Amino acid sequence: MNKIKSLVLVITLLGASQISLAQGRINPAIESFGGIFDAPYATEKPDPNQQYKIVIDIATNDGEPDEIAYSLYNVARLMNLHVMGGVPKENMHVVLAIHGGAAYSVMNNEEYKKKYDVDSPYLELFKELKEAGVQMFACSQSLKGRGIDHKKMVPEVSVATSMLTVMTTYQLKGYAALKF
Repeated sequence: MNKIKSLVLVITLLGASQISLAQGRINPAIESFGGIFDAPYATEKPDPNQQYKIVIDIATNDGEPDEIAYSLYNVARLMNLHVMGGVPKENMHVVLAIHGGAAYSVMNNEEYKKKYDVDSPYLELFKELKEAGVQMFACSQSLKGRGIDHKKMVPEVSVATSMLTVMTTYQLKGYAALKF
């Protein structure tokens, strides 16, 4: 009988340890995207008093048409990580320069569906990013070069002269440059 009790105890403890290791992801800034793991034990954290000025070069569209490209998903992760680390959302000043293959992500649902025969997976992401204060610009050169009508884009994304001008303008304004 002791062997059975011991076995039950071992199985219970193993199960409990697996549950604690399988901690769920959290989304403190962008509710539906970019889930991250809490890291209360981290000793290096972002500065909650810092104004984070970040401009991101978004060029890749690396997934299937019904999936969000990692480059854009990673923007949600960046926001969630900073907020989880203690930075107030108001201190996050993030600008996206969307170009190259990623330009297709800015098409409204009707245009996206015409091209890929699926609904755009980006609609809610762009809404949540905009609500969180992220400024999003599509490169006019990429739009023109890919035959994307600037009048048929999602409303959350504006048109810029180019990705190059967004990147240089914001870097000269003191924004740190990232490439996803």
